[in-house]
Amino acid sequence: MTSISPEQIQATIDFHGHHCPGLTIGIRAAELCLARVGHNRQAPVTAVVETDMCGVDAIQFLTGCTFGKGNLIHLDHGKMAFRFYRADTNQALRALYQPPAEFAAMKKPAPHEQEKREALCRAIMETPLEALFRVEEIPTPAPRPAVILESLACEHCGEKTMESRTRRFGGRTLCIPCFRQVEQKVL
Repeated sequence: MTSISPEQIQATIDFHGHHCPGLTIGIRAAELCLARVGHNRQAPVTAVVETDMCGVDAIQFLTGCTFGKGNLIHLDHGKMAFRFYRADTNQALRALYQPPAEFAAMKKPAPHEQEKREALCRAIMETPLEALFRVEEIPTPAPRPAVILESLACEHCGEKTMESRTRRFGGRTLCIPCFRQVEQKVL
């Protein structure tokens, strides 16, 4: 059973826009973070997500880690894995979603698809965290904090671009889209 309150779960669903198994996995991963690492209000926490699935919204909503603050980082590895770092204690863990074998039957197409999705959501919420995730402490240091850098004008399109996201080509400073055009000789 989850330690996340029904009100928090409903608020997470409202934030995301619908209830689905992916969001439910994220709720449970966030629960793991809150229990083992803490909330971003307590100490600086960084979440690194290795997926772009629905569960990332739950991580963001429940842990307080956001892309805008620079403490939610997306690595496009296509894995349902979530890393959490706490700066003040140098604590870091990685949680890889590994559902019990019986969940596989719930994912097969069926005439009552919505009922199966709801049953899978309930099963995810009722399964102990240690049966849902393979958790390992990781020695990797936390990603560096977000830095606000100067914005430079792209010398092709004129749009301001964060300095670290510009490229030099032919003696000119270019934004990434313009650099890709020049590099591919499309310009």
